This record gives sequence, C-alpha cells and structure tokens, in this order.
Amino acid sequence: MATLKINGEQKTFDAADDTPLLWVLRDVLGMTGTKFGCGIAQCGACTVHLDGKAVRSCVLPVGAVKDRAITTIEGVGDSTAGAKVQKAWLDLEVIQCGYCQSGQIMSAAALLAATPKPDDADIDAAMAGNICRCGTYVRIRAAIKRAASEG
Repeated sequence: MATLKINGEQKTFDAADDTPLLWVLRDVLGMTGTKFGCGIAQCGACTVHLDGKAVRSCVLPVGAVKDRAITTIEGVGDSTAGAKVQKAWLDLEVIQCGYCQSGQIMSAAALLAATPKPDDADIDAAMAGNICRCGTYVRIRAAIKRAASEG
C-alpha cells in the first residue's frame, strides 16, 4: 500500500511504483477528471500539478511522486489562481467538446500561480503542448488574460 497527498487529502492505494500517476488517479482512485489523451506527454490532457508545477501524469511513475503535493482538476478550484481560471473559462465559454479542458485549465492555473500577469509569450510557453482538437485557442488565451486581470 502507498499513500499520496492529492488535493490536500491523503489517499491510500495499491499500485506498482512504475504505474503512471494518471492510471492511479483514474482507475485506482476513481478521479476521472484528469483525462487520457495520447499516453506520451504530448497532448496535455493528463496535466496535473506536482508541488504547484504543471506535469503530464501519463508518463509520471507514481513511485516518483511520493511525499509531494498533487493537485488535480477536482481540487484546482480551491486555489486562488485555479478559481480565477475556472471562472474565466465559464464566463468566456471556452469549452467546446471539453476533452482537453481539464489539462488546459491545469496549465493555465499553474501559469497564473507562478506569473500573475503573464504576457503573450508567457502564455504561449505555458500552454505549449496542450492540444485542443476543437481549436478554442483564442478563447483559451482570452480566458487566461481575463483570469489574470481579476483582482
């Protein structure tokens, strides 16, 4: 048995150390907000925060994250940056099909937590690798800017 701190709570589970964090979250713990997209850390759908930094959970072995704080889409709204991002996403109706959006929100929240007033280059760098098949990139950028402008 292993224990991880996820969204501020201790979660105990049974999985091999080389199991990707994504599968522990989804299949073992039933936290299905984090999505499987590509399995090779290229699309961003599986993005979670590890000690506040955006990481791809599909290639991150669960054994490598012990004693570190994990935040998923289910818990990101408890942070100031996460709540602002979620509100902006809803206000600007960013979501189309929605599949990539948990990863997009996680990357955007990590950006705003680290860089509260990002410029376009900051946004581009932080959101690189988050693929939206519906092409909502213009709304994503606008939502990040809206969230950054909220006091």
